[in-house]
Amino acid sequence: MSKRHFLTLLDFSRTELQQVLDRAIELKKMRQDGVIYEPMKNKVLGMIFEKSSTRTRVSFEAGMAQFGGSAIFLSPRDTQLGRGEPIEDSARVISRMVDIVMIRTFSHDIIERFAEYSKVPVINALTDDHHPCQLLA
Repeated sequence: MSKRHFLTLLDFSRTELQQVLDRAIELKKMRQDGVIYEPMKNKVLGMIFEKSSTRTRVSFEAGMAQFGGSAIFLSPRDTQLGRGEPIEDSARVISRMVDIVMIRTFSHDIIERFAEYSKVPVINALTDDHHPCQLLA
């Protein structure tokens, strides 16, 4: 898996965003038709939540399961992002253990710093400045 982050809509071109939407429609139809498609088999998503959200958690966990992967939920009690452990250290350690990271946090600076030191792609599930996944939904 190549390392390309999705922190804002500007990380992808208009054409790429349209391709994402078109592919999502195809994948939804495949699922409705009973096609088993597991591109994330044996892959793990690390989900870091500093801001809670039922819909975000369920949608990311369900998506990983439907694509054959698994997800690990990390609440604010489970991580020390910027509180006792530097974000850079958290990024290095967590990204060695998972295949992709999703973060829902307050400051956009946190996710940018995490992405800078991560060995795997990082998805922005919400910051105070950007919410790219919701805009695509």
